[in-house]
Amino acid sequence: MILILLSCFLLFSCGRIDKVVSPVAVDSAPKKKIDVETIPNAIPKREPKSRYGNPKSYVVFGKRYYVMDSGKGYIEKGIASWYGTKFHGRRTSSGETYDMYAMTAAHKSLPLPTYVKVTNLSNDKFIVVKVNDRGPFHENRIIDLSYTAAIKLDIIQKGTGLVEVKAIDPEEPKEDNLVKDDKISTQDTSFYIQVGTFSKLESAKILKQKLGSFGDNLIKISNVIVSGNTLYRVRIGPFTDTKLSDSIVSKLSDFGIFEHRIVTN
Repeated sequence: MILILLSCFLLFSCGRIDKVVSPVAVDSAPKKKIDVETIPNAIPKREPKSRYGNPKSYVVFGKRYYVMDSGKGYIEKGIASWYGTKFHGRRTSSGETYDMYAMTAAHKSLPLPTYVKVTNLSNDKFIVVKVNDRGPFHENRIIDLSYTAAIKLDIIQKGTGLVEVKAIDPEEPKEDNLVKDDKISTQDTSFYIQVGTFSKLESAKILKQKLGSFGDNLIKISNVIVSGNTLYRVRIGPFTDTKLSDSIVSKLSDFGIFEHRIVTN
């Protein structure tokens, strides 16, 4: 029985992940300064899934997360954060040792490992990192970058940044993976919290009224045509930094809202 339980723990088949401490408030940068220009991007290559860190689902802080079967086609915009000395030298969810000077990252649902291109939407800089860890376990973040990756992307000072994360297929030519995406615009880096999509305008208005305490000027309804049908989206924003958006996200559950996503124009 002890052996069975130990195997369950090591393989994460019980849906548990080692890294459960959010680095947002307790982490720090190293005292040693480094020349990040000498550190190259991660080089995408075909690798088998890690033995550890890839359960079908797992629970952290009472919330269940589901791991994707494949990262192919994955692309998402949202807020990136970073982690440094707090976890340096510790075991990652994949079993590798976290090195804050390497080009790696943590993601809640991409299979481990996955290589991704991360573009800072405020300055058009991009990096390539290997996702080998789980996190960030924060309601308003989509990826945790290593210390070095955050410096190269120029988000180290603010602590966060609005980014686009795009999974890389190692089978595709390098030029197709890394060429600047024409569709990415860095002119407007404001973002919204999308909290609902409805087929009826009245339903969207009810939710807007429900969230009125956040400020009528922040709650917006926009429509979009999907497959010939009009859908009404309820969004909160726009925001240009994470201080206010984090505060609002932390209160959404009080209104019965447990799912949201970060969107841009």
